[in-house]
Amino acid sequence: MARVIVIGSGFGGLGAAIRLAAAGHEVDMYEKLDKPGGRAYVHEVNGFKFDGGPTVITAPFMFDDIWAAAGKRREDYFQMVPCDPFYRIFDHQKRAFDYNGDEAFILSQIDQWNPADKEGYRRFMATTKPIFDKGFIELADKPFLNFTDMLKVAPDLMRLQSYLSVYQYASQYIENEFLRRCFSFHPLLIGGNPFDAPSIYAMIHYLEREWGIHYAMGGTGAIVNGMVKLFQDIGGRLHLNTEVDEITVENRRVTGVRLKNGTLQKADHVVANADVGFVYERMLKKKHQSLATRAKMGLMKYSMSLFVIYFGTKKLYREHGLSHHNIILGARYRELLHDIFQEKTLADDFSLYLHMPTLTDPSIAPEGCENFYVLSPVPHLGSGIDWKTMAKPYRDRVMQFLEDNYLPDLQANIIAEHYIDPLHFRHTLNSHLGAAFSVQPILMQSAWFRPHNRAEDFDNLYFVGAGTHPGAGLPGVLSSSIIVEHLIGPAGVRRERPAPVAHSEPAL
Repeated sequence: MARVIVIGSGFGGLGAAIRLAAAGHEVDMYEKLDKPGGRAYVHEVNGFKFDGGPTVITAPFMFDDIWAAAGKRREDYFQMVPCDPFYRIFDHQKRAFDYNGDEAFILSQIDQWNPADKEGYRRFMATTKPIFDKGFIELADKPFLNFTDMLKVAPDLMRLQSYLSVYQYASQYIENEFLRRCFSFHPLLIGGNPFDAPSIYAMIHYLEREWGIHYAMGGTGAIVNGMVKLFQDIGGRLHLNTEVDEITVENRRVTGVRLKNGTLQKADHVVANADVGFVYERMLKKKHQSLATRAKMGLMKYSMSLFVIYFGTKKLYREHGLSHHNIILGARYRELLHDIFQEKTLADDFSLYLHMPTLTDPSIAPEGCENFYVLSPVPHLGSGIDWKTMAKPYRDRVMQFLEDNYLPDLQANIIAEHYIDPLHFRHTLNSHLGAAFSVQPILMQSAWFRPHNRAEDFDNLYFVGAGTHPGAGLPGVLSSSIIVEHLIGPAGVRRERPAPVAHSEPAL
């Protein structure tokens, strides 16, 4: 039995901790905050429960697999229900497109916008299964520790046109501009720009169609609580309000962690669910990092950040045409994303995700009240935007927009409110540059090019979560926990690091 320390209790950390405890290891998880969940932290204000982060639950079978690994049933810990539609997508004139997994229904929706795109949609969806089979079934839970791993899959990735962006890929099949946006926005849910993220992410369409979008009754926090209970049921130990200050190192091996209070905790393996950029910048002393690693991390591009407002109203808004998951697209699409990702400027306009979970689950708000959160992508802190002065005006603009267009008399009816901005991601969630999704998902930061699930400089330091392979989003971070479980192996089995493979650096 090996002792494993897991830093952080996000979904990646929880998944790895459960799998390793179920494999017979002694596992301790250290969490900086007063509650588990990481980005899925639950904010509680005036009787409202606001899910801090992920609200779109895909690949529900991955949660079932975690419980099965521990010999338990997921249904005994929390319940999930399907959402229909998956999303209601609005254009800048408030005209809506409903998106779900029913092909006949989607074709009827497309017919209202551009009948000529129905055949293109059929052809587009037919291509997503091979992409899913390669990108998810074959590669998502496989480590890319050597460049030769990348070379083996490169021909398939070229054949699947991974060099195209998601927007370019969808545009091969769809003519109508708004429909192109409807079938290309998914990378935004994992921190990517649809004009930069590789077309491998088109597999999300297949994933959603086959397994649907789900909601956990009680909110995403119910999943976190269920995973914590499972972890503790099989012998794991969770330490809240316990911040890790440093990962200690000796002779190319990490030896454990030093807590903020100075206490040393020894471990045979350390699994970091902390932001990968923060780990290399703040938790590992530079003298222990190779020049290659420091250079690679210094060149990484990070995702955008988010401005999120959680608010509860004393008024119900059931008659205003909203669904559980709403995407509100502004008149500008490419230009706005260019402002956010390339120019890193705070534009006057915005596109929003509006979450209205009380349509599905009234229990997360006081009786007769409505629970919302609205999310706006914004540049990360590399922009130089002063959020100490900009947060309140930006909040006011977003809320006034919602009041003017979707939620009449909104601000007079708010009885609970909380917001987070890029400073929250940096200071509270320890995200490098305040990036909401860690390393940006672009082709040259995917698979082997992404920070590896096992650190190159250390034999027993592992990464799970958004910043490592395969990337952000619940399926991605849960897949990273499978990879780390396999790399460490069951208790009593020592997995040696394979001999390094000589290779030349690829031309970037």
